[in-house]
Amino acid sequence: MAKIQIPIDALTSRLNFGDRFQSLRNQSVSSRFANLKPISEFLDFKRISKPHDFGEVQARVNYNLSYFSSNYAVVFVMLSIYTLLTHLLLLFDIIFVVGGLWGIGKLNGRDLDIGVFRATPSQLYTGLLVVAIPLGFIASPISAVLWLVGATAVAVFGHATFLDKPIESAFSEEAV
Repeated sequence: MAKIQIPIDALTSRLNFGDRFQSLRNQSVSSRFANLKPISEFLDFKRISKPHDFGEVQARVNYNLSYFSSNYAVVFVMLSIYTLLTHLLLLFDIIFVVGGLWGIGKLNGRDLDIGVFRATPSQLYTGLLVVAIPLGFIASPISAVLWLVGATAVAVFGHATFLDKPIESAFSEEAV
């Protein structure tokens, strides 16, 4: 039986993922959110339509991912906040670890003295590790991250696929 060869490179090169992610790394956070598009343009229900073929899907996704990239970043941030608010044990574990590291760092290498109890920073880090790791496993961060990636992919690619390009961009492409 012959193996089925899927031309992954042909698909990914047409979607231009490498250059798209490279441009994301070169921007600062303030410039990234400076070009947010208005919500009325981002959620323009009049421009929602079913694409006719895969070529149109690729054209829409390429255009919308670059045009609404800041809005999609906001969608990701909002879904991240929602994920943390629905996984309270994971949120507690993150706050516990960050607070513990901050508190141990505030000691500046000195021992913690509480009455007759004395703990070195090494013992405090070990105690933090012994408590945080089991809590982290119970909080199931892998499922939270997988849900976040899936929900973001569905929301972003669904929006990018079904939102038609504006009429102005269609005329500018034909003139070239």
